[in-house]
Amino acid sequence: MTVETVARIGKPHSARRRLALIDCDIHNAMPDDVTLLKYLPETWHGYHRTNGRRGHIGSYYPRAVPHAARLDAYPPSGAIPGADLDFMRIQLLDAWNIEYGILNCLFGAGGELNDEYAAALSRAVNDWQIAEWTEPEPRLRASMLLPYETADLAVEEIERLADHPGYVQVLFLVRTREPMGHRKYWRIYETAATHGLPIGIHFGGAGGGPITGAGWPSHYIEDHGGMPQAFQAQVVSLVLSGILERIPELKIVLIEGGFGWLAPLMWRLDGLYEQFGDEMPQIKRKPSDYIRKHIWLTTQPIEEPPEQHQFDQLLEQMDMDDRLMFATDYPHWDFDAPTQALIADMSPKRQKAILAENARALYRLD
Repeated sequence: MTVETVARIGKPHSARRRLALIDCDIHNAMPDDVTLLKYLPETWHGYHRTNGRRGHIGSYYPRAVPHAARLDAYPPSGAIPGADLDFMRIQLLDAWNIEYGILNCLFGAGGELNDEYAAALSRAVNDWQIAEWTEPEPRLRASMLLPYETADLAVEEIERLADHPGYVQVLFLVRTREPMGHRKYWRIYETAATHGLPIGIHFGGAGGGPITGAGWPSHYIEDHGGMPQAFQAQVVSLVLSGILERIPELKIVLIEGGFGWLAPLMWRLDGLYEQFGDEMPQIKRKPSDYIRKHIWLTTQPIEEPPEQHQFDQLLEQMDMDDRLMFATDYPHWDFDAPTQALIADMSPKRQKAILAENARALYRLD
């Protein structure tokens, strides 16, 4: 969706207003270093001021859309988009009558090259989310930031906050340093699953290598449009590593990576499994069986075929109506309004499941 103001998008029409709405991808933002230092241990203040962040980066957002934000998402307070809770209430939670929203803070601590500093940043951001977001606003839940490239530090942070009611999943960015089926991450998955926390995998990151399967792109649109490559690679790695067989209760959420590519990927993996299954004794079932049991997806950015029947075919081919969850991606420029992102004549049962009930069940939001 192009950048639009709330007034131009309009308010929910009466049919959609009667349906519950859970937004599975809202981006809150750390407003400034002053706020960060309130939560960062004092022992790290000097390091933060003199050395600062060091991580692999991908391409930058275009100058036309700083912070990747809608042009109307800058709060009157002067804060950056996503940093003002009161403005988020007005522009998103209240405007669309959202029952619950899941915060995915893209602070990037997980990709920090200094492992201990990554852990300190994760703790600081997580404590800030509790104090300034989930406690003052009961409609919000949060994803836990982790120093996910260092399993022991990530496990410590999960154990510290796993029982806090404000946290409903742990968060990775999709471009990690190793494919996510790699054994270095397994302890993180085991700990998260023990506590009933899904693994959220969100658009973004750089990982340290070329950000496409064919090297470095020249344009932002190549990075943005090609992000599903990374999601596909992670699904292949997770399924074929055997970790989904090893941890049968593990839940994976793919966030902001689209979903139109998933059915063809399942077909391809199933066909290859018939030919090369002996190479992977750790896999006991067809890859598509693991995907349909362990993976959830968010709608934004939703695929928009030119004909209604093509979208219906896509959903039928996926056969994952109980795994698809609505997301707006607020406050980013490609925000999906609830009244425009899903085709209006979708069956009421499917619409109800996608807009709220799948997320309610996964995140235990009763």
